[in-house]
Amino acid sequence: MKKAFLQLHFAVILAGFTAILGKLITLNEGLLTAYRMLLTVVILAIILFFKKQLKKLSWKNTLTLFGVGAIISLHWVSFYGSIKYANVSVSVTCLSTIGFFTSLFEPLIRRRRVDFVEVFLGMLAIAGVYLIFNFYPEYKTGIIFGIISAMLACLFPILNKTLLNRFSPNTVTLYEMSGGFIALCFILPIYLQFFPASYFIPTSTDWLWLLILAGVCTVFAFNLSLHALKHISAFTTNLTYNFEPVYSIILAFIIFKENKFLGPGFYFGFALILLAVSLQMVRIYQERRKERIQ
Repeated sequence: MKKAFLQLHFAVILAGFTAILGKLITLNEGLLTAYRMLLTVVILAIILFFKKQLKKLSWKNTLTLFGVGAIISLHWVSFYGSIKYANVSVSVTCLSTIGFFTSLFEPLIRRRRVDFVEVFLGMLAIAGVYLIFNFYPEYKTGIIFGIISAMLACLFPILNKTLLNRFSPNTVTLYEMSGGFIALCFILPIYLQFFPASYFIPTSTDWLWLLILAGVCTVFAFNLSLHALKHISAFTTNLTYNFEPVYSIILAFIIFKENKFLGPGFYFGFALILLAVSLQMVRIYQERRKERIQ
């Protein structure tokens, strides 16, 4: 059990490190995402080929997974765009508003009643972002990218819930990454007209960070969390992943010294978001405990 917890927390730290790599890689955010998805597909396909776990799906299922992959690709483009036009700390703080969008979209997709407590907690997180927005107008574009990223990020876990009941996690990941890359091939020519790139081929340093991003922070981290799930409940896993923005901000403070450029406005805003996430975690824990007692 102890080993599983260590694996899980290491996977979360690696997830938090993706934001750091997004800052280190100087490629345009659209190209960065395309290369990340392509490398992930190649690495995962090679692993599954040697494990003899490559599976061919019907066209209908393939298109479904490709569609979710397209959403993931747009989420990553906006996430890295937020980092490029603001910084790591502001970007991951905006990502913490996922709860607000989930409280709105999940009832629509799952056809259940709206939970107004979830909406309230989500609004608390939005208030935190608004506070940061007011204190740092120079990060306007980055914050807008971050909000779009959070909105898209709440969609694919909801959609993946049913897909993971039908297909293995590795198959879902392979097909979604493939679909995301194909979608970007059509989207990027238009996107780059509005957000042009200074260069298109990664430098040697970019390749190094991209390989770490795809191989370590995507494929390896994913496998770590899967191994942890064998001994730890999905509930505990989801709660643990709420610490991803915290890890990202700590790493950004250590590596990029971003704390020197952030004042009280950021910390007040982040405190509101952290309060909203903490209250939601406590609420979910209490509900889970009641279910066990009953």
